[in-house]
Amino acid sequence: MKKIGLVVGRKLGLVVFCAMVALTATAFAEEAKPAGLNPDDVKKALGMSIYLQGGYTYNGNASTGEKNDLRVFDQKAASFGLDLAELVFSKDPAVGMIGYKVKISAGETAKYIHSTGLVSSAADDPFDITEGYLSYVAPLGKGLRFDYGKFVTYHGAEVIEAIDNANYSRSFLFNYAIPFTHTGLKMSYTFTDVVSASVHVVNGWDNSTDNNTAKTIGLSIYVAPVEMFSAYINYMQGPEQADNTRDNRSLLDIVATIKPIKPLSIILNYDNAKEEMGTGASDVKWNGFAAIVKYDINDMYSISVRGESFDDKDGVRTGTAQKLTEVTVTPEIRLANGIILRPEYRHDSSNKESFDNGTKKSQDTIALGAMYRW
Repeated sequence: MKKIGLVVGRKLGLVVFCAMVALTATAFAEEAKPAGLNPDDVKKALGMSIYLQGGYTYNGNASTGEKNDLRVFDQKAASFGLDLAELVFSKDPAVGMIGYKVKISAGETAKYIHSTGLVSSAADDPFDITEGYLSYVAPLGKGLRFDYGKFVTYHGAEVIEAIDNANYSRSFLFNYAIPFTHTGLKMSYTFTDVVSASVHVVNGWDNSTDNNTAKTIGLSIYVAPVEMFSAYINYMQGPEQADNTRDNRSLLDIVATIKPIKPLSIILNYDNAKEEMGTGASDVKWNGFAAIVKYDINDMYSISVRGESFDDKDGVRTGTAQKLTEVTVTPEIRLANGIILRPEYRHDSSNKESFDNGTKKSQDTIALGAMYRW
């Protein structure tokens, strides 16, 4: 029995010894292992995001190399394309602190959002510094925020990135009625949970370097009196013609969002603009109205319908005095890992022969857009 006990004791001791060696080796291995960078931690620390968007648009009246008439971002017909690739770094400032935002864009869309005086305004340059500004929140009341630099416009119901819109293509109002970016100073303040406002002093419309010595002044008021309704009332006025500080351009932009039930969103957008043309010349005007209805069928599927009318009565925005209308139907499919697909049908029409090399009053397109943000 003593011998058996000795053997068992030796075996048990060997097991304990092996276990201790294994644990010690594991501990040394974990200690010696270099600390790797967690992508999510880096992303959070830098406020970094990446956005990719591409698509294909079929136009039965256009062959390869031709354009979808009167479109801005989705000009190419019968060709796959990289619409937009963005790298964004941002940090929202706390009270008394500094924040920032830098957005670098590349691709087809970047060609058409250049501001005068920054990087390049050439139509074939697929690179753009879309935003670059510093932020500071002064400890006044609830916090008075200052943003200085270049930022996207506060006008309109849509934005440059399709993923943040209901449709894949952009409306005529977004393309022609309003600017894309501003460079200057923005001051914003939140009065209550239902009212906030911002004041803008900027170079003007899409000007990183001003084309005259005067500045454009803007005001934006946000109201959300009830949960199902919110609205922006935006106004901007200032001289926009080169070397001309007398004749002003004004723009009134109203965007209202109605959510009668959780899966349903109704977005209404009205724009009215006027530009003075000098002594003895008539003012030029443009205006339009758009309505977007989006319904979330479930977590995976949605459908959006947009209808609009844009009146370029003096032809200063599109190059032709005309009244444009469009209807767009856009299903949305949200796939795994954040990938979004949007097939789209769109019908454009004009009271002038503005399509298919000036021979038709309408055009129809079918598109498929894909987008992803990390």
